[in-house]
Amino acid sequence: MYGHPDAAPYACRPEDSRGRLHAEPESPTRTPFQRDRDRIIHSAAFRRLKYKTQVFVYHEGDYYRTRLTHSLEVAQIARSISRALGLNEDLAEALALAHDLGHTPFGHAGEDAMDAAMADFGGFDHNDQTLRVLTLLERRYADFDGLNLTWEALEGVVKHNGPLLAGAGADPAALPATIRAHATRQDLELHTYPALEAQIAALADDIAYNNHDIDDGLRAGLFAIDELRELALVGPVIAEVAGRYPDIEPDRLIHETVRRLIDRMVNDLLAETRRRLAAARPESAADIRALDRPVAAFSDEMRAADRVLRDFLRRRMYRHYRVNRMAAKARRVVRDLVALYMERPDCLPDEWRALCAAPGDAKTARAVADYVAGMTDRFALSEHRKLFDIEARS
Repeated sequence: MYGHPDAAPYACRPEDSRGRLHAEPESPTRTPFQRDRDRIIHSAAFRRLKYKTQVFVYHEGDYYRTRLTHSLEVAQIARSISRALGLNEDLAEALALAHDLGHTPFGHAGEDAMDAAMADFGGFDHNDQTLRVLTLLERRYADFDGLNLTWEALEGVVKHNGPLLAGAGADPAALPATIRAHATRQDLELHTYPALEAQIAALADDIAYNNHDIDDGLRAGLFAIDELRELALVGPVIAEVAGRYPDIEPDRLIHETVRRLIDRMVNDLLAETRRRLAAARPESAADIRALDRPVAAFSDEMRAADRVLRDFLRRRMYRHYRVNRMAAKARRVVRDLVALYMERPDCLPDEWRALCAAPGDAKTARAVADYVAGMTDRFALSEHRKLFDIEARS
């Protein structure tokens, strides 16, 4: 049932999965990785991504991307690349859909505020929080907490950016708390690179993130398209489109430029990854994990051009005064909520209050962090208004 005639030897094969932490009967109609994907899509955390943002806050305009639309775009890119390389598309898609589940409301501003608020309790890391969502916080099944994903899915989520430990015998004390605790129950081989599907999903995230921030930034008026003409990666594409379609409307010029940029980055990634595969000659997914460097990668030229683009977006978009103003508000909302709930856990809903102990202690801090991190932008704003506006209804 599981075999795929076009699968590469180094692809993750569902029939060879290392299974789930809690044993379950296999499905007669879906592979283990398809079930992983489906469980993620049906999770409450995935639905909440609709109202969690990356740069803009949800009410600033319906057009701007949310964590949900971004995750769907990453999944499309990851599937396309995986298909071209003969990898397991279902696993790559599952990893792409899950990668943002641990993010707080308000994007990076919210995460920074949460990390600062949790400084006395080990800080906050969205990758660690994603594992909490997948293994603890989703409570849908009668037999276990979390989604009980396959070993390969959890490995890919935790290690998508590479090894977390320097070697097989490295001290795990510096690991984030949830990852460290999970490692005592299930060995995710934190000293190795993940399977190639996870490496592809991580780079698909980079491709989607950069290019769609160009789109959102232009449409928000944070910078002009003429400013992009000076960038080594973007300028030639704009010139190519404008030269072929001299009377093209600005909106179409933006879209045509972005789609061609994505295509160029995808093709560069495919070419460099194939070159590395030819050099390494892996015969299994285990061979991919045993290598001392990632296999999926951009060329040196593309990495250099991407750094220039990232620097431009950092200066002209992420540090734009309009974004800074909203980020300042967002940090204050998260900071205020965490501080109040820590001091007054009796203000939490009953099911969350039951997870707390004394005000300000570690157990309460963990419950508060989980509660606030799970909020959408609009729910966080609503709760802040109810708790801090004396005239608002609670």
